[in-house]
Amino acid sequence: MPRRRKRARFEQLTEFERGRIIGLREAGLSYRAVASRVQRNSSTVMRVWKQWTDECRTTRKSGSGPRNVTSARDDRHLVRMARTDRTASSRQLAALWSIATGVSLCASSIRRRLLQCGLRARTPLYRIPLTHDHRRLRLQWANQHRDWRADWQHVVFSDESRFNLWYHDGRIRVRRYAGERHLPECIIERHSGRTPGVMVWGAIAYHRRSQLLRIVGNLNSNRYIREVLQPEAVPFLQSLPGAVFQQDNARPHTARIVKSFFAAQQVQLLPWPACSPDMSPIEHVWDVIGRRLARDPRPVASADELWFPLDSPLRRYPPLRQKAVVYFAMIPVIQSSLVWNIDS
Repeated sequence: MPRRRKRARFEQLTEFERGRIIGLREAGLSYRAVASRVQRNSSTVMRVWKQWTDECRTTRKSGSGPRNVTSARDDRHLVRMARTDRTASSRQLAALWSIATGVSLCASSIRRRLLQCGLRARTPLYRIPLTHDHRRLRLQWANQHRDWRADWQHVVFSDESRFNLWYHDGRIRVRRYAGERHLPECIIERHSGRTPGVMVWGAIAYHRRSQLLRIVGNLNSNRYIREVLQPEAVPFLQSLPGAVFQQDNARPHTARIVKSFFAAQQVQLLPWPACSPDMSPIEHVWDVIGRRLARDPRPVASADELWFPLDSPLRRYPPLRQKAVVYFAMIPVIQSSLVWNIDS
């Protein structure tokens, strides 16, 4: 037997439900039988039937229910207040509203008015703080590689990522309309910080991926060569004819000794603008692993306990190689979006 749909409290009857009640009553069913059919209270069925027999109509009377404390003009003023400070909570807006108008309004009414106007509290988009030079270099890089299509199949994207022992989504929300996710006032900037977890290194190509390496402690240029480039990165690049290696501009990656090592190994590097982790498709791989770890019900108390499930999903997740093709296909879209956002 199918489960009954859980109905919200004080949900109004639809015109179809009212007509169904009248039809079932005219068919000779009792109030209790009709209430069981439409999943409503018997008193509700009696009230609809009485309205039909007395007034020959079933529509809800106009003006029924409590009246709004605010007018349409007040609602527009409330929307302006919410758009002025996108991160203000409903309680803060209620306090500001009380000071500005002298009328007390609860936080739930504030949220209801804003929802009616299309403003919904959503998670903000976080980004790294970018200077004018950062934006200029990112735009220059996007324009230089705008015509690349098949060339991306030769690029090997690499990066380090840190997976924490616990996950949270924060409590700050922004009120915005649909399509306003990338507006500056809807974005909260934050710097990356150290929290307990596991640091890993990995690389992806168009049809292949490297092994996932664990990095314990601080990574310097010597350790980068000894623990990452020599045992994994260079053999992985040599197995791909015409491979181009991509890495960010972290200090261990751009040290003089690392550049000399790349020159000695004849590794071709892809120039990369500073502060641009969002332009690399490997970030989607980290997102896949992070989501799988967040769904893991097993409690994790240490970094060693986190490393085993972290290493296992990447090795036992064959669709990741097919998904890498999709991630590479997204690069032209990322470039076009980058150019559009900077130009606008």
